[in-house]
Amino acid sequence: MADTLRRLTHTSSFSVLQDKLESWHRDYHIISCDNNLNRCCELIELTAKIQGQLFTILNHTAAEGGHYAGVDTLKTRLLPWLGTCFSMARPVVTDDTSLQLIQDSVEKDRRIRELSASHDSDIQRKDTELCSTRLQLDSMRAELVDTQKELDVTKRESATTLLATEEEILQLKADLRSAHEQVESYKRKMEAFNDYERQIRLLKGEVSYLSTDKAMLQERLVRSRSPSPLPRLSRSSSPLRSESPTRAQLTNSSRYARLISRFNDLYAVERLEAQVTLRRHIDDLEMVQKIIFIAVVESFKTAKLAYRQFKLRVRKTLSPHFGIESLEDAAVDYIVRNLDLYDIQASINDVINAMNVNPRISFPPEVDFFLLSTLIRETCRVAFTMQTLDPPLDMAFASDGELYNDSKYRRSYDSELTAPLVMYHVWPALLEGDDVVVKGEAVTRRGAVWSRSRSTSPVRSRSLSPTRSLAFLKKRSLSPERLRASHL
Repeated sequence: MADTLRRLTHTSSFSVLQDKLESWHRDYHIISCDNNLNRCCELIELTAKIQGQLFTILNHTAAEGGHYAGVDTLKTRLLPWLGTCFSMARPVVTDDTSLQLIQDSVEKDRRIRELSASHDSDIQRKDTELCSTRLQLDSMRAELVDTQKELDVTKRESATTLLATEEEILQLKADLRSAHEQVESYKRKMEAFNDYERQIRLLKGEVSYLSTDKAMLQERLVRSRSPSPLPRLSRSSSPLRSESPTRAQLTNSSRYARLISRFNDLYAVERLEAQVTLRRHIDDLEMVQKIIFIAVVESFKTAKLAYRQFKLRVRKTLSPHFGIESLEDAAVDYIVRNLDLYDIQASINDVINAMNVNPRISFPPEVDFFLLSTLIRETCRVAFTMQTLDPPLDMAFASDGELYNDSKYRRSYDSELTAPLVMYHVWPALLEGDDVVVKGEAVTRRGAVWSRSRSTSPVRSRSLSPTRSLAFLKKRSLSPERLRASHL
């Protein structure tokens, strides 16, 4: 019995019966009457098989219980159920019931015919739509073929045009190559021309030295022929100038070009790095540019003053060994050879001290101007070296509210192009005497006026002692004209 019950459980006969019953219910109004009857018979057969298996299990269960086990259950449940089934199996259909069944059957047949007609009309409509879709597809295919032909024609024309364009590109490349060759030849000619100019300048210098020596020799010759004896002159009082130019004079042109290039690099590299550093602490771009400009101006002033002091010390040291006429050249040549002796850290400190007491600068008190030490160091070094040139390079004088000069400055990108006055300066101009060598940059806007009013921020003098402040202000009291007049 247990094996039969296990097999009945594993086959899931009732699940299969339920699935078939649900499938028949879904397809009842779609399939034909014969198919409905076949499915009903199939369900009856399946039910009979399941009942046969259940009766087998009932028989085995009753046999396992002995002669008297389960008798009450069979009497009370199985036998009444069997009697009810046999009594209902008798024909109890009346005439009215039969007529009702016939009417139901006719109604079902009518519904089936209506569904069949509707199904046929749907199929015919679908066929019509399919035919129209096929016609549209054929027309689209024809259009696609025409488009493909047009595309092929366009490709052939494009290939022809591309060949012509490639020929033009090759011709342009050849022209560009020839232009580059001409530029290179011009560059070589310019280099040769610059060499010629340099040699001419050197020859002119040698000619001037020789002329001076000639004049001195003639003067000595005249004195030697005079009847009165001349006192013996010491070596230091009447020295002979060197027949060859000094190193400073020989390298003047190369140092000039290198310093101009380095000054441009200060504007393009160090200035922008300093601007990025200051923008971390100051949001006002105008104030940042003013601070950088003042730092460059103070660096030039401090470097020029340091050069003059250094030159005085050199002249004092070399004076016992050279005459008055050659002492100047010897001092400059010594400075050119020993630029590393320049105490640049002292100049940096002086520039920062000057900026701390500058009333035009508004700077957060918790931030120090040592943030600009890199820019100040490089500017001082360049300005100090520029003083060794002949003639020296200097920074152009600038003041807020001055009349804009197109030969000295170029306007910044945010300037008003029609404004005649300078609001403030971004970068100074570089002069050689009165000639502009490198243009500066200025901001021009309408309403710019020259103002000496103090800034709203307090004076930054925390890094200066009273003695150092007085000494610094005393050094700053020398005007550029006075310093230039005391050129040694």
